[in-house]
Amino acid sequence: MTSRLPVRPIRAVAFDLDGLIFNTEHVFAIAAAQLFENRNLVMPEDLIRRMMGRRPPEGMWILKEALGTDDSVENVQEECSERFLGLLDLHLEPMPGVFELFTQLEELGLPKAVATSSPLRFLDNLMGRFDGLFERFQFALTAENVEQGKPNPEIYLKAAAKLNVNPDEMLVFEDSEAGTNAAAAAGAFVVSVPHEHSRYHDFSNACRIADTLRDPLIADVLRVASPA
Repeated sequence: MTSRLPVRPIRAVAFDLDGLIFNTEHVFAIAAAQLFENRNLVMPEDLIRRMMGRRPPEGMWILKEALGTDDSVENVQEECSERFLGLLDLHLEPMPGVFELFTQLEELGLPKAVATSSPLRFLDNLMGRFDGLFERFQFALTAENVEQGKPNPEIYLKAAAKLNVNPDEMLVFEDSEAGTNAAAAAGAFVVSVPHEHSRYHDFSNACRIADTLRDPLIADVLRVASPA
């Protein structure tokens, strides 16, 4: 990882969703732990790390194998989803600094998009809980919009095309190793923001690593922003 500024002016921004806009990785960790507790098992310490950034079918295979269950992936996903959705009202929160960052980007005139490995109905559930949040983005790309999930760069190449910018003119915020590698492979300028569940990931492909979305280094990056 090199600590550098963008070579070209930033003209658009793409955000991951889980663990970046919302603390859903924390909520999911609680739900997953309950699955293990109900089976008198201990959840592996690295489970969330291995699942992060991947589309649900891929992540659920990892969860199923860790549980050692004969249940289908679909059944494991249904059970986990029910627990997760039941925890949202109590535990869902925006990540620190995210709404302030949205305002900064809007003042700079930079268009924003969401590029997530989660399905559309999941994104709708989360974002619909906050008035006016959908309107702050030009569009969202979800698991249904790609054939290959992160760390494949497909979703960020599509985001750049829809934002009508070259990939190296797009700033991407990510919280996971898989997402960081996807954005880097697409040629974007990647700022990774690790949290409690991803701090042990390999972020060597990130351009910058921020403590939170309030980190002053993000302001350094945005100083070279120049909307078209």
